[in-house]
Amino acid sequence: MLRSSLAIATVTATLIATGLPAAACGEEDKPASEKVRVSGAPGAVKNVKAVGNVPDAQGAIAMGFLQYGHRDVMAVSGEFGLKVYDLTKNPAAPKLIGEVSLPGLWETEDTEVDVKRKLVFLARDPRAFGGTTQTGESGIYIIDLKNPEKPAILSYTKVPAGHTTSCVDDCRYLWTGGPAKAANQPADWGGRPIWVTDIRDPRNPKTAPDPIELARNDGKTDYVHDVQVDDEGVAWVSGRGGVRGYWTSGYHRDPVQGKVRRATAFSPVPYAGGGIEETAAPSKFMHNSFHPSGRRSADGADSNRWHGRDLIYATEESFLDGCAGDGVLTISSLQNSYNGEGWRSTPEKPFRLKSVGTWSVAGQEGSDPTTGDCSAHYFDLRGKVLVQSFYAQGTRFLDVSDPTDPKQIAYFRPADAAAWAPYWHKGYVYVADNTRGIDILKLTV
Repeated sequence: MLRSSLAIATVTATLIATGLPAAACGEEDKPASEKVRVSGAPGAVKNVKAVGNVPDAQGAIAMGFLQYGHRDVMAVSGEFGLKVYDLTKNPAAPKLIGEVSLPGLWETEDTEVDVKRKLVFLARDPRAFGGTTQTGESGIYIIDLKNPEKPAILSYTKVPAGHTTSCVDDCRYLWTGGPAKAANQPADWGGRPIWVTDIRDPRNPKTAPDPIELARNDGKTDYVHDVQVDDEGVAWVSGRGGVRGYWTSGYHRDPVQGKVRRATAFSPVPYAGGGIEETAAPSKFMHNSFHPSGRRSADGADSNRWHGRDLIYATEESFLDGCAGDGVLTISSLQNSYNGEGWRSTPEKPFRLKSVGTWSVAGQEGSDPTTGDCSAHYFDLRGKVLVQSFYAQGTRFLDVSDPTDPKQIAYFRPADAAAWAPYWHKGYVYVADNTRGIDILKLTV
């Protein structure tokens, strides 16, 4: 039974979904084409110890962590809806304590949590419950986890986008974007931009009618895939056309308007960023990003020394025939992008961030040469070690102390891997694997 909406009273009703994609969106919003994989066939592991697995989370896509005093809780989203696990007694053996059953939900990528109000935000892609990008319904579920044993849907709001939804301005608002445009959206759009939802009252969210982050791809409104907020509150928007950062609160100089003004979630102030060089990311589709904290270089000019705050890490997601051309991890310099250059880029006068370094899993030690599924996907950075998911090529650990030359130091590639997103948490790495559930890893180097 297909449903276009879900009443709170029927949270646990069974929904049968058909035709869900096999993987996440790629350059043209298509799933990866994956060969049949055989569980138990030889995989590859180096400098990593697998300390646990949660098979009942099969279909996992993303997760978040919440603290209740000394209690440590993990919320896992996926095709099943939401599952809640207690990690307190044994972080390598999560205990299922609660769930919201939404079988057929899609896609809940990069699910975020409000650590203060104990809320979880699930994005409903139009392809959920058997829908399509052309005509399917999209929106946002807000889940109350004040009592982690009894998660409850506080609200469901229809939104014109729904591939991902992200907190901005201390989780007072959500920015929701993607996927490909609907049939009733402008013909000249390449994909869905961002809609802003006020969630200060999570029982009564209010979505603004007009989208933001338009004209992001050399002047064309295009697919916004995800948003990551750095330690200073800058929201970095990734999608087709690169990565652009915005202030969402406070007073800042707007380099596009040439004046100081107040930034809000509905009218953010541009900060830095732009398109990624085509030699690094030929698809122009940037899936997600990370901006490290630290000191920005004094003059913002090119130099031989790369300052942490002048770098943007981003993943290109792209599925081509074979592995060599699939999406890569990119590291680019933000220098020379602080004056609105990324907002004035056009096809005739394109602006691109200077590429510092890239890393691709294709042909690397521990890779499976028989699969054509090698695209980069979500990553997490702690210190100088970046951990990243590469679908069938598993989880990779990179030393990025020299951003011009990332080096693989460890990997975990089970034969049936479908790794989507890794998370550093209290000395462990928790991997959302769409086939295996949750893998729990310890780096041993």
